[in-house]
Amino acid sequence: MRVDKYLWCVRFFKTRSLATNACKQGKVKIQGVSVKPSREVYATDKVSIRKDQIDYEIEVLDLPASRVGAKIAGLYVQDITPKEAFEKMELLKYSKEYYRKKGTGRPTKKDRRDIDELLDNTEEKNKEESIKEEPQE
Repeated sequence: MRVDKYLWCVRFFKTRSLATNACKQGKVKIQGVSVKPSREVYATDKVSIRKDQIDYEIEVLDLPASRVGAKIAGLYVQDITPKEAFEKMELLKYSKEYYRKKGTGRPTKKDRRDIDELLDNTEEKNKEESIKEEPQE
């Protein structure tokens, strides 16, 4: 069975074209070698896939006749991805949450509130200063 079709059949990719594109971009490797989408996959092959910034590693157990349901996909593939890969993703998620480059994109609702609060405070200070500066009669 073709590697792109296999990855689609065991529900690693939502569409077969996504699996094909991943193979063409060099994100799918068998035994550590980048493969074309038409490369045949056999039982006991170890496939590594780069998807969503995670390096998944799977072992082919059997070849399905056609696309299988999510519940029985485990009969055809064994996930041997190290836990460190998922921990890296969690750390990446936390670091992205608190970091935003200045001048890029729209401000979040919290950012807008902070800006409005800052502007309101400066306007109030300016009004207070102008009142103090006016001579009283």
